Amino acid sequence: MKIVLQHLTKRFPARDKKGEDVIAVNDFDFEIPDGKLIGLLGPSGCGKSTALNLICGLLAPSSGRILFGDDDVTELPPENRGVGLVFQNYALYPHLTVRKNILFPLQNLKGDERPTKAEMEQRMLACARLVQIEPLLERRPKELSGGQQQRVAIARALVKRPRVLLLDEPLSNLDARLRLQTREEIRRIQRETGVTTVFVTHDQEEAMSISDLIVVMNAGVVQQIDRPQTVYDEPINQFVAQFLGTPPINLFSGRVRDGRLYLGEQCVLVVPGAEDGEVNVGIRPEGFVLDPEGPLGCELLAVEVMGRDTSVVFDHGARASSSLRAIIPSEERMHAGERSVRFSLKPSKVYLFDKVSGARIRFGGK
Repeated sequence: MKIVLQHLTKRFPARDKKGEDVIAVNDFDFEIPDGKLIGLLGPSGCGKSTALNLICGLLAPSSGRILFGDDDVTELPPENRGVGLVFQNYALYPHLTVRKNILFPLQNLKGDERPTKAEMEQRMLACARLVQIEPLLERRPKELSGGQQQRVAIARALVKRPRVLLLDEPLSNLDARLRLQTREEIRRIQRETGVTTVFVTHDQEEAMSISDLIVVMNAGVVQQIDRPQTVYDEPINQFVAQFLGTPPINLFSGRVRDGRLYLGEQCVLVVPGAEDGEVNVGIRPEGFVLDPEGPLGCELLAVEVMGRDTSVVFDHGARASSSLRAIIPSEERMHAGERSVRFSLKPSKVYLFDKVSGARIRFGGK
């Protein structure tokens, strides 16, 4: 089931008469393809959860339309939209067993939509099998781990056979190892069911690892929509470049002169096609190459060996971010006691941004 959002806007009135309205979602215009998993990504307060609540019907839009396939559902209540919703806090009924929690949505259906008891049991067992919780059906939520509770919540959402599955920060209450395991399970379940899924998260690693497309939002405005790797490799502006990436992108204050990029007094890269002027410069941590003859000389602060990679912490007079960090292969050894380090740069990992608007400045055909 494709989801079409047509110029969707949600405006919340100001709390006092003199204040301005808050625009939580601003002119969101996008078609979510049938059967795909879409990650809504952004910092707290960016509007991603509001967008999810508009899709499911918990909030009414101030303007714009929402279509499921060819059906306009903008005015439909949530229970008539055919959505399955999984919350951050699972929202399981503590006094009911896993079996009864999963059956609950079916038991509340009325009329022709209500399956027989045998059909309910069959659908419940199929969903339990899908999320691999069959041995837990007679337990209550307090007897389950966080990951198991999350699987129950997903099974309860799927048992209604929704047209759309909506996941609101579903992994934020889990520890790191369990988050990794559960997000892999979510991706497996989505592929097996083929249900169109919208996954809201502030964790860019989660979004990039399981999404077919990611939507990066900030202050209610969609910044960029594309495949995860494309957004990482080709950020449209400085916000997107800074938000995606672990460790985060390194920022410098630089200037372009005669087709060359300068950080301080050091000419570090040829940037054909870029206009002369002051720019912000972003360099991905993997964009540095250890090079004794490299053009970028820096003060070495620390070397952190992390197994397969080595993290080099350094400083530079043109630094514009809180810290600078390069990631190099562990095979490249750093000599103990060194106080300086030199790098050459990978052009594909260097980004120029307008100092005022933050818009990407292209150079060299990239």
